Amino acid sequence: MSVQPDELISFYGNNLKLIRCSPTVTRTYKVAAASGATLWDLYPELLDPDAKPMIEGVLAGGLPRNVAIGRPPPDEGRSLLVFGTERGLGVIETRDGSAISKASTGDTDRALLLHQARHDVLTGLANRRQFSSDLENSFPVPKGHKIALMQLDLDDFKPVNDTLGHGAGDVVLKMTAERIQAVLRDGETAYRLAGDEFAVIQRRRDQPVEAEDLAGSLIRAFKEPFTIDGIDVFVGASVGIAIAPTDGNDGEQLMKAADIALYAAKNDGRGRARTFNRSMMIMLEQRETLRRSLRVALRERQFFIEYQPLVEVSEGIAGFEALLRWRHPYAGVIPPNVFIPMAEADGLMADIGAWVLEQACREASTWPSHFIVAVNLSPAEFLRDGFTDRVAGILDEVGFSANRLEVEITETVLLERTTDNLDTLNTLEVLGIRISLDDFGTRYSSLSYLQSFPFDTIKIDRHFIADVDTNPKSQTIVRFVIGLAHGLGMRITAEGVETVGQATWLRREKCDRLQGRLLGAPMSSDAVGNFLRHEPFETR
Repeated sequence: MSVQPDELISFYGNNLKLIRCSPTVTRTYKVAAASGATLWDLYPELLDPDAKPMIEGVLAGGLPRNVAIGRPPPDEGRSLLVFGTERGLGVIETRDGSAISKASTGDTDRALLLHQARHDVLTGLANRRQFSSDLENSFPVPKGHKIALMQLDLDDFKPVNDTLGHGAGDVVLKMTAERIQAVLRDGETAYRLAGDEFAVIQRRRDQPVEAEDLAGSLIRAFKEPFTIDGIDVFVGASVGIAIAPTDGNDGEQLMKAADIALYAAKNDGRGRARTFNRSMMIMLEQRETLRRSLRVALRERQFFIEYQPLVEVSEGIAGFEALLRWRHPYAGVIPPNVFIPMAEADGLMADIGAWVLEQACREASTWPSHFIVAVNLSPAEFLRDGFTDRVAGILDEVGFSANRLEVEITETVLLERTTDNLDTLNTLEVLGIRISLDDFGTRYSSLSYLQSFPFDTIKIDRHFIADVDTNPKSQTIVRFVIGLAHGLGMRITAEGVETVGQATWLRREKCDRLQGRLLGAPMSSDAVGNFLRHEPFETR
């Protein structure tokens, strides 16, 4: 915004020190010529308890505010239009006896336009343009000072848009901005960068302690659900922290470090904060190497399957669950929780999943004819066009009976395209394939799924089984799920059974099927035959 010589207009940095002003301000306020003059020196009235919060709100990214500052002699009305700029605040003073003079209407419009150019329309937070400017102006970092950059991503935000609509997503984003603003203090500014990506710049000396403290407050702010039209939606947050100048001497380096820390936070389970360190860079490089190797793993037959027993409490072994493994030629056996997200992100999981399904059916065809094989389906595989045709084709080619195949899907799959998912599940049911809802209770657990989709089995996640024989709260939850499933004509499988106490309690509560290391660890296809020759686990 240009400064006109006859205007009472002044600009201040984020520290509220005067940057520049019109000649009229200098003539009117002698203190403006002093080195280090601040907003409070020119307008001490703004320190009033009613006025100061308005100034702080604008500085934090709020809309322009009109502040009346009294009537000095000779009874002349004075009002300040305070608005945000890319580096701090701007102030336009009017003195004509009204709150805002007609002559200053253009100033108001210009201030609003400047604010809109630098702020996100939906949330009111400073936008990416303002963020880039503020980050750039933070360097070089003054000696003895430190700046923290926090990159914040929402966890499980996409399903909200997919299931409740973009209007609901916008509500969550607005409420997200409010929750972030609610925990910020002096020297901390929030930004919306894009979509569900946010950032906070923090200017404090005691780093990374201050940044980690704020990140903890941000994580806790998302523990409570967002209520939209009476529906509770749980959307968490992950935070990556980088400190300047330690982790970067310019904005680009600092952003890269914060991004890597955010990646680490999500990789460690989401809903947490991680502070950048150099080992994260090494781990990221290793993961990228694995990602490139993943593209040749299927072609070179590096994948294999292990099988874990599924035990009916009243009848013994009912079958096995197929568990995908990757034997890397140099890194050894890589856990599925490491490579499956990579495969999904790179669009490889549909092809890998098709191989798993065919291989599991081929190997299961050598088992006793009443044994089933359970195969996990990824969202990418399940949502791929022609999925049911491919399943039917594999069963025909292998000669495997459809009623011996149980497909396991997670609630994440159901959140993608509800109508198409129902058609797919119904088609699988018509084919005679069993359908199991995996990891029940760990995500959204909408009871409407159980009413709408034709599940044969619900699998209770191992989290609730770990202490089910000693924890009354876990017992209440598991007992409720068992009763709910049985009331709907569905069966229950408990995952992660590792002790006799757990198995005994689950059998007493009429759980139908158990799975876990107590009943048998995952084993190769060749080991299944030897396992079956031994006495199956007794649950009594």
